[in-house]
Amino acid sequence: MAKESMKARERKRERMVARDAVKRAALTKILKSSDTSDEAVQAKWEAMMAIQKMPANGSKVRVHNRCGLTGRPRGYMRQFGISRVTFREMALDGKIPGVKKASW
Repeated sequence: MAKESMKARERKRERMVARDAVKRAALTKILKSSDTSDEAVQAKWEAMMAIQKMPANGSKVRVHNRCGLTGRPRGYMRQFGISRVTFREMALDGKIPGVKKASW
């Protein structure tokens, strides 16, 4: 089990990403425009400065996938939202419908 503080930190990051997503997308769109006029260059500079002033934890690359049950950060199975260890335990107990141990 992950520490509660680590789980809380990840939840906080997810909230920050959701809160800042629209503003970041707008600023990123300005930065990626191909216009090279003087006004566009100035706008790009201001957009870059605005993004740098935003909190770093508001960036979506800072969020790490964690197991929904244990909080384990490694071995995350995206399709199920849990770690490989938890997946194996639940599959062997028959708690995941349609999944059974392979044998050949």
